[in-house]
Amino acid sequence: YHSTLAGQHSEILSQKKRAIILGIGYFRRWFNFYPYFFSLSELIAHLHPPYIEISLEACVFPFIYNDVVYYNCISVHSDFDWCSLDKIFQGRWRYCRASDPPQCVFPFSFRDKLIDHCTKEGFILNRSWCSLTKDYNKDKKWKTCSPLNS
Repeated sequence: YHSTLAGQHSEILSQKKRAIILGIGYFRRWFNFYPYFFSLSELIAHLHPPYIEISLEACVFPFIYNDVVYYNCISVHSDFDWCSLDKIFQGRWRYCRASDPPQCVFPFSFRDKLIDHCTKEGFILNRSWCSLTKDYNKDKKWKTCSPLNS
């Protein structure tokens, strides 16, 4: 009985090792193929944590990303605005919030309403946004809001 149980245990471990090796092999093939398409900073910016990580660190402005100087949050290589936490982007970033420069102005006029939060109304891509002035209807200045403000 003991030798049969040991044999089954050995077979299970062997199957797990094969699965891990296959998984690592797949990752290595993927990783070896895709770096030709993206730089390290682009790969990092495309990463999405499995949960929304809230950083209390302040955005650093201006910051340099891919040899371009930015003075506010950007959506380069991302679906949502983000900022660097370092003067020269080193892979540390966070999603921008309504309070990051330029700041949203609440309440603001949009169409025939007074809006006091980020809204998806009127945005064809169904993303939340806010006005940068009291009267969006007149000034048309806006920015997207982070998923934290949706």
